[in-house]
Amino acid sequence: MRRKQTIPHRAFRVADQIQRDVAELVRDMKDPRVGMITIQAVEVTADYAHAKVYFSLLRGDAKQAEVALNDAAGYLRAELFKRLSMHTVPTLHFLFDRSTERAAELSALIQQANSARAAD
Repeated sequence: MRRKQTIPHRAFRVADQIQRDVAELVRDMKDPRVGMITIQAVEVTADYAHAKVYFSLLRGDAKQAEVALNDAAGYLRAELFKRLSMHTVPTLHFLFDRSTERAAELSALIQQANSARAAD
């Protein structure tokens, strides 16, 4: 008997392909609210109905970029439909990913603690 996986391997491949295609599509967007962004990750539900797209922002307002991307989600989904050979293309939900920002803060705190320790 075959062991059931929690997330099928196909879901990872679909999420990876969506990540590549959305990154390319967003780069070509002309919306000034969307600055220089990087698509960090994509999580697809088991039924491929929804996809959470996590992005980070190099410069600009994160909240404005998130609103702009969610406003353009219908357009991006339609463009994905043209590129992907799937029966169901997921609805895109964009979320700002604070992990890189948080990592920089933690790194600065560690460096500050190490320099204070060296001074003592």
